[in-house]
Amino acid sequence: MNLKLITRLAALTMPLAAHAESYAITNAVIHTMGPPGIIKQGTVVIEGNRIVAVGADVDAPDDAIGIDASGKIVTPGCMDPATNIGIVEVGAVDASVDTATSSDRYTAAHSVADAVNPRSSLIPVNRIEGITRVVTRPYSGASIFAGRSAVISLGSVDDYLIDRAAAMHLTLGAYGAALTGGSRGAALVKLREALQDARDYGQNRRAFESASRYAYALSRPDLEALQPVLAGELPLVVDVERAADIEAVLRLAEDFDLDVIIQGGAEAWLVADELAAADVPVILNPLQNLPFSFEQIASTLENAAKLHAAGVTIAFSQGESHNARNVKQAAGIAVANGLPWTAALEALTVNAASIFGVEKYGRLAPGFDADVVIWDGDPLEVTTFAERVFIAGRDIPMVSRQTLLRDRYMKDEARPQAYDKP
Repeated sequence: MNLKLITRLAALTMPLAAHAESYAITNAVIHTMGPPGIIKQGTVVIEGNRIVAVGADVDAPDDAIGIDASGKIVTPGCMDPATNIGIVEVGAVDASVDTATSSDRYTAAHSVADAVNPRSSLIPVNRIEGITRVVTRPYSGASIFAGRSAVISLGSVDDYLIDRAAAMHLTLGAYGAALTGGSRGAALVKLREALQDARDYGQNRRAFESASRYAYALSRPDLEALQPVLAGELPLVVDVERAADIEAVLRLAEDFDLDVIIQGGAEAWLVADELAAADVPVILNPLQNLPFSFEQIASTLENAAKLHAAGVTIAFSQGESHNARNVKQAAGIAVANGLPWTAALEALTVNAASIFGVEKYGRLAPGFDADVVIWDGDPLEVTTFAERVFIAGRDIPMVSRQTLLRDRYMKDEARPQAYDKP
C-alpha cells in the first residue's frame, strides 16, 4: 500500500471539520418516524448539531446550504443495537478484539466504553451506508455476565461516547448453561445468587466494609455494577433463544423488578403475548430462519411480523460489526414476510433508540439530533444506497477504506491489461 493511500485512509478517522453550517434539505419524501408521519414533499433544516424545522411549508433559511432531494427519501440515521464496532478490528487477531474477558474476577463490572477505538476502519464503512449510531456490546467470557455496553456515534472522534453504560449484558440458554456446569437450571441459580448478593450488598455496604457480611459470589466491582440494574436504572440485555428460556427470564424479571431486553429470541414469537404483557422488547435478527441449534427449532422469517402484531417493541441487528450496514436489507426481508414497511423502519431507528433510552434520536423533529440520511431509493432495498449522511449535523465524507481501494484498483479501460495480446 503506497504512502498516498495510507494518508487518505488515516484522514478518514481524523476529527471532522467544525460543523456550524446550516443545511436545508428540500423537496424530499420525509419519513419523520413521529406524529407527522410521511411528508411527501418537505424540507428538513439543520443548524449545528440539531434539526430545527421539518415540514411541507418550511422556508429554507437564506444562509443555509441547499440540498435538492427531489425524488429522494430522507430518514433518521439507522441505529444497530448489538454490534462490536469500536472494540474489534480483525476478528482473527486477538490484540484487536476487546469483546470479552476470560477473567471471572470482573464480569458485570466489565465495561467496553474505555476500550472503544473511535478511529476504527469499520466506522466509515458502516456510516456511509446510513448507520449513524450503534450499541457496542460485550460478550460473555468466563461468566454468564458479559458486562456493560456503550452507545457510540459514528460521526467523528470527538464526542463519540453517547452513553458509557447503556445496558448490562448476560447470557443464558445453551451457552449460559455451558458456563455454569452444563445446566440451564444452574445458570439461573447463579444469576439469582448474584442478584440476591448484589441486593444485600447495596443494603449493607458498611457491614461489608467492616467484614461483617457473608462472602458474596461476585467481586465488589461486580456488585457495584449491578446496583443500577436492581434499581431499574440500567436495562438487562439477556442473550437467549428458546421460548422456554424467555419465559424463565420473564419470571426472573418479575421477581427482581428488572428492566429486561431479549437479545436473539429466535423463538420469541411463540411467547409474543407474554412479552407484550410484560413490555419486554426484543432485538432480533430478521434473517434467522433455520434451527442452527436445538434452542432455535422454531425459527421463522415471520418472527418480526408476529412479535409486532402482538404489540412487542422490536429492533433489528445481525450481530455484525464489519457489515452492520446490511441490517437495512435484513429489515426488508422482514417486510417481505409480513412486517409493515413503516414498522421495519421504526425497528431501525426510533425503536432501537427508545429501547436503550437514547433521547432526541431516531426521529426527524425539531430539537432532535441531526442524524439524517438521504437515500437514492427505498432504504430497505438491496440496490439502494445512501447519497448523503449527516451525523450530529456533520456532512459525512462518503469515503471508506473500500471506496478508496475500489477507486485505486478500478480497471482503467484506457490502459492495456496484462492479459491483452500485444
